[in-house]
Amino acid sequence: MYLLGYDLGTSSVKAALVDAQTGKCVASDFFPKSEAPIKSLKPGWAEQNPSDWLSYLKEATKAVIEQAGISPSEIKAIGLSYQMHGLVAIDKDGNLLRDSIIWCDSRGVPYGEKAFNQIGKDKCLDRLLNSPGNFTASKLMWVKENEPHIFEKIYKVMLPADYVAYKLTGEICTNPEGLSEYMLWDFKAHDISEDMLKLLGTDRSIFPEIKSTFCDQGKVTPEAAKEFGLASGIPVTYRAGDQPNNALSLNVFEPGEIASTAGTSGVVYGINEIISYDNLSRVNNFAHVNHTKDNPRIGVMTCISGTGILNSWMKRNIAGENMSYSDMNDLAATAPVGCDGLSILPFGNGAERVLENRQIGCSFNGINFNIHTRAHLFRGAQEGIVFSLMYGMEIMQEIGMKIDKIHAGHANMFLSPVFRETLASVSGATIELFDTDGAVGAARGAGLGAGIYSSPAEAFATLAKVGCTLPAGNRDPYLEAYNTWKEALRRNL
Repeated sequence: MYLLGYDLGTSSVKAALVDAQTGKCVASDFFPKSEAPIKSLKPGWAEQNPSDWLSYLKEATKAVIEQAGISPSEIKAIGLSYQMHGLVAIDKDGNLLRDSIIWCDSRGVPYGEKAFNQIGKDKCLDRLLNSPGNFTASKLMWVKENEPHIFEKIYKVMLPADYVAYKLTGEICTNPEGLSEYMLWDFKAHDISEDMLKLLGTDRSIFPEIKSTFCDQGKVTPEAAKEFGLASGIPVTYRAGDQPNNALSLNVFEPGEIASTAGTSGVVYGINEIISYDNLSRVNNFAHVNHTKDNPRIGVMTCISGTGILNSWMKRNIAGENMSYSDMNDLAATAPVGCDGLSILPFGNGAERVLENRQIGCSFNGINFNIHTRAHLFRGAQEGIVFSLMYGMEIMQEIGMKIDKIHAGHANMFLSPVFRETLASVSGATIELFDTDGAVGAARGAGLGAGIYSSPAEAFATLAKVGCTLPAGNRDPYLEAYNTWKEALRRNL
């Protein structure tokens, strides 16, 4: 008996097969093998073709089934994780109306600001827990104003996993966690926000049916089974955005628990039982996967768009073809903490929520041509990413979050000792690393949704801790470097 998890990322679609009885991942793979393309037709824009996601998913499904040597009929449930905030629009015949406007696209910012002012700051924060910012509802507002010929044809708008689930099952549905990503979830009414519907000039019929995060959300159709190499009738029983799902993957469900990831974007995500918010809306609040009206579980998140993408830029443009990420990490470790005064602001991937939706770009501050080398640049990039996360974590602490221990997967930027040591030392938190990823987490989530596991404790009983990083005995050099970085940030704001 197996569980299939998909992680629909920006760079690739990953699939994982988990043995439901042992909890072990028996096969995983991802496609494409090079980073999936992002279309940027104008500065600040970012789009992907949802049909490409389906092609990658098909390839990944075939690969893991062949690796595991199983029959598709042995798969008992499917779970979906996905890049958050993407907008997918279809017409009444199910045809795509345009490419998906994805999470790092900034065109919705002025529309979110307009909505924030029209609804009113206090009411908006009290009920949505955020400003509409650059989230999915703001992207839809942009489509309405700039592409009215498309808007008038829309039958349904969906998040990326909603669309993939629709292609698998024929069912169009979403959940409160997903709607909170849109900035459409009214936490007081526990329903779609009437204020946002009025601003959009549409009714709720344009949005999918609301279901629970963990439940039967439709079964694979015979047509989809043939197309994707699955068995007809497999239920989709779980879906969540990548950051709530990353928290689930790391067994983070309850207040005070913290998860972090550092892929294309960097995130620290903690669980709060208090419905609270930042008055400047610099951190995000979403319904966590186990949030209910009577038992609130709010995912408080700081997200930095320019994270792993800065490291990959460094690899392409400075490291050269013959240097791996591991080589870059080794070279970074030869530079001193603080990089002899070099500070890098990693904000080159669109508007940043933590900077009140400003786009200030990436900048290198304090370069000295006589002393700074590639080693300083590589370390400076990693420190800059950590410090940007810390900047958001300080805001999280201001609204009541405690950050003493951080759970993370042993992947992406967390593979770097410099990155881990800097994050632990500047925050004062212990970092615990686990052998998991988003696709494996989605598979375990599917097991919960299908009733194969009776509780998170059962679902994550076999989650393996593979490492632990403690703060440095002397944190002063890290804190001094962070203060220097903050001074550079203030000069650039």
